[in-house]
Amino acid sequence: MIHPKFRTIVFAFFMALFMSGFMSLVISLFNVGMVDNIVSIWLKAWLFAFCIAFPTVIFVAPVVHKLTNKLIRA
Repeated sequence: MIHPKFRTIVFAFFMALFMSGFMSLVISLFNVGMVDNIVSIWLKAWLFAFCIAFPTVIFVAPVVHKLTNKLIRA
């Protein structure tokens, strides 16, 4: 198992993986429809999206946590 000190990185990895995968599929289907090579179009878009999403989640998640804590009453 992974050491708890890497929790933020593991969280960011899986959040970016699932969100980029789902969003790239939806956007690919929206843009080109159900074409024969949709899987290759989607996987190419997913790879690009994940490369952007992973570092974004690492930097944005702490800001979102702070903002959420300010908006939620204790």
